[in-house]
Amino acid sequence: MKIVIAPDSFKESMTAMEVCNQIEKGFRKVLPEANYVKIPIADGGEGTVQSIIDATDGKLIKKTVTGPLGTLVEGFYAITGDGKTAVIEMAAASGLHHIPRKQRNPLLTKTRGTGELILDALDHGVDRIVLGLGGSATNDGGTGMATALGITFFDENDVELVMQGGVLSKIARIDFSGVDQRLKHIVFEAACDVTNPLVGPQGASVIFGPQKGATPEMVTELDQGLNHLGDVVKASLHLDIKDIPGAGAAGGLGAGVIAFLNGCLKSGIETILNIVNFNDCIEDADLVITGEGRIDGQTVHGKAPIGVAKRAKIYGIPVIGLAGGLGEGYQSVYDHGIDAVFSIVNGISTLDEALLNGKRNVEQTSINIAKTICLNKILQKV
Repeated sequence: MKIVIAPDSFKESMTAMEVCNQIEKGFRKVLPEANYVKIPIADGGEGTVQSIIDATDGKLIKKTVTGPLGTLVEGFYAITGDGKTAVIEMAAASGLHHIPRKQRNPLLTKTRGTGELILDALDHGVDRIVLGLGGSATNDGGTGMATALGITFFDENDVELVMQGGVLSKIARIDFSGVDQRLKHIVFEAACDVTNPLVGPQGASVIFGPQKGATPEMVTELDQGLNHLGDVVKASLHLDIKDIPGAGAAGGLGAGVIAFLNGCLKSGIETILNIVNFNDCIEDADLVITGEGRIDGQTVHGKAPIGVAKRAKIYGIPVIGLAGGLGEGYQSVYDHGIDAVFSIVNGISTLDEALLNGKRNVEQTSINIAKTICLNKILQKV
């Protein structure tokens, strides 16, 4: 048998590669002669960089950059094993985890550090950059990122602005004359699984602003700022970014990728699967095993296991899903390519206990699944 193991990470418990290793360990105890192919994956959010490093034999690049409040933070990104693609989690530079809860204020935060990671990737000679949009502390429409890349913003008095969420309404002019010319030769993709537009009731500020510390008054100001940014971009570039699905991702960074990088927004999991050449890996597989920390009714909305299952079904390959827990509506995954799902938690436990015992539980569940496969072979002969 050829068994492809392609899970996402189990957040706060195991990386995707650690999950792969434990699944293989359990299966080998029952099916030692099988051919195991491990492909750690992610959907563009937290853990994407590590998954790409593990899946492509890539390398981790660390870089001190400007954090969301202007202080320095330790950022990072991945370069794939072939040296051609950089994968950046924007949260590594501009994420919410960099700001203590009481200091969170999206009027003051900026994506400049994300732009600085892009610049560093250019210095490494890549020709493609994938930005994972998720976990942001920002609501600046990607203007902070743009300033790091040489794009400048001016107010009505032609004074250069220091870009952050609360400054967007002051933009009168955008100057592209100083932009880094290497950007013209780079393919930019944003790995994005939300479809929110830039502005309005479903836009970046209204939907995501409160979790970044925005009060109702701030939400109104931020939405007005992004709306104004959209007007200026349309006047300057003849590009309407307000209603593009996904433009509101990461506080409007989705719109910024389109406007300032000439990039495109793509499904996170589809982007990652393409980077790791997933279809080539599974074409002759007999079984695919995927999973994530929790499988529930939301899993079918662009999560990693469903992306894996859809690719497997192209070749008629059965798919098994493992999860730290099965939540309400998990049965919906059966209609989207997953044939069976299993919780790795074997009994009553606290969350801390479940996280601590994750590796052991994945291994034991894998043993049980492998034994069930063997039992089915026996029953077929009866």
